[in-house]
Amino acid sequence: MTLISGSESKIEQEVENEIESYRNLTGIWNAACKEFAYKSAFSNMGATLSYEEVDVAAENLAAYFQNCTELNPGDRIAIQLPNTLQYPVSVLAASRAGLVIVNTNPLYTATETTQQFKGAGVKAVIILANNAHMLEEVLPHTQVETVIVTQLADLHPFNRRVFINLTAKFVRKIVPRYSLKGSVSFSNALSKGSKHTLRQVERKPEDTALIQYTVGTAGKPKGVVLSHRNLIANLVQLKSRLPDSLRVGEEISIAPLPIFHSYGFIMNCLMMPALGGHVILITNPRDTSGFINELGRWDFTIFSGINTLFVSLCQNSLFGQLDMTRLKLTLSGGMALTRSVNDEWKKLTGCSIAQGYGLTEASPVVAFSGENTDEFGSVGLPLPLTDIRIVGEDGEDLCSGEIGELYIRGPQVMSGYWQDSSDIPDADGWLATGDIARITDNGALRIVDRKKDIINISGFPVYPNELENVITSHPDVIECAVIGLPDDQYGEVIKLFVVTLNRRLSVKQVREYCRERLTSYKVPRLVEFRTHLPKSNVGKVLRRSLLEEELIRIQKMRKRT
Repeated sequence: MTLISGSESKIEQEVENEIESYRNLTGIWNAACKEFAYKSAFSNMGATLSYEEVDVAAENLAAYFQNCTELNPGDRIAIQLPNTLQYPVSVLAASRAGLVIVNTNPLYTATETTQQFKGAGVKAVIILANNAHMLEEVLPHTQVETVIVTQLADLHPFNRRVFINLTAKFVRKIVPRYSLKGSVSFSNALSKGSKHTLRQVERKPEDTALIQYTVGTAGKPKGVVLSHRNLIANLVQLKSRLPDSLRVGEEISIAPLPIFHSYGFIMNCLMMPALGGHVILITNPRDTSGFINELGRWDFTIFSGINTLFVSLCQNSLFGQLDMTRLKLTLSGGMALTRSVNDEWKKLTGCSIAQGYGLTEASPVVAFSGENTDEFGSVGLPLPLTDIRIVGEDGEDLCSGEIGELYIRGPQVMSGYWQDSSDIPDADGWLATGDIARITDNGALRIVDRKKDIINISGFPVYPNELENVITSHPDVIECAVIGLPDDQYGEVIKLFVVTLNRRLSVKQVREYCRERLTSYKVPRLVEFRTHLPKSNVGKVLRRSLLEEELIRIQKMRKRT
């Protein structure tokens, strides 16, 4: 369990007092919209909304929910949008109307969307016109009664709005035909809502604010129930660890990670408004050239990403030509950061990457290294008011330096999963994370790997993160992934997947490189070159997808024999 010094105890008291000063997320937003009314809040595809403009649009949309629909406080509304100006407006509107937000991936199939909407009991949805055709198949199987369809540029100035929306529909043809009876356009919802007065809705700290779906510790998709207090606590905890160099009302944050993901949500939909920051929403970060062009338009000071995104940018020669002298803070989370990527990013930008650790069940941040980036691999000290412990296989508490499963406790930790009583915090508030970790002598946290990803070679544990960190240091390896495959003799054997631009790089060379740097049983038995690796919607490499592919292949081979 973490120890608290006198100075840390004072910080914790200040954090606790600030948490208690807010009752709900609306309070955070209302304060930002009042204090920073005329400052830029969000920009996307060439258009910018001030905090006042976000405030007005959100109030009109919230009034529409109250007066033109059957929605009541506590009902669930799915926001199924990419990073567009409509996203933060929808979040604030839902919060003001007392609705529970269900963040939903716009790339979900009809089957995935149906499962989530049914599971959460969603009654309303805001969806991009590009994906509205999918909703036709979903609606008959759900409780959804209110559908709001928005086009890409609905909150842009008139001329630009018409140009972008018509281009998307008739030139790029990325808006398939759809028929959603009873649906209303985002613009019409704002117009109708503007004719009504918004009634204030009081939501208590313990009321549910967000249902965030994740695989996380559960192993299968589950809805994490996060209260207003959970999210406010995490916001205040994280804010206390930000560098002193950041200035309220002056920072510009690049947001390439989707807001529907917990990492993107806390950082760019709560943290930046609380700081009066200007968020640059990137709708399609996989368009690397377009992304870099957008970066060139801004003197950004904060950048949040994950390892694979940093790789993609650093591999592009245009990125190195950008002026990044104002960059103060680069944050990494979501997956392990490799040393080679950290070194290359610092070389190109002059800014080290501050690592953090979290999980959706913790709103999501648990630990953050802040400006202390000297010890690579550490995700820093636990946030204020956060307790951590390392637990052995027999349930015993382990000492500093020993490796075991990480347990966490704090005000940001969920109360449980939506309509599911499994895998919840115990009676003392401790949550088993499913992550293998150790605590250093100075109390910092080091994540070793996911418990389910550990490979067992003749009784010896092998951690994929360790191998991937070593292998990506090879100058010809862009990215890689390690999995364990069943083996009759050794229990499991290691298979390595490598992405490289060097066609001359051979399996023998890769294994030799590993042999020089790793114990013999950690050297991959199998090596396969690929042009790309499967990734999640935020760019995290999906080891489980690779494992599933390999198990299917092995099964087919056995049937043939």
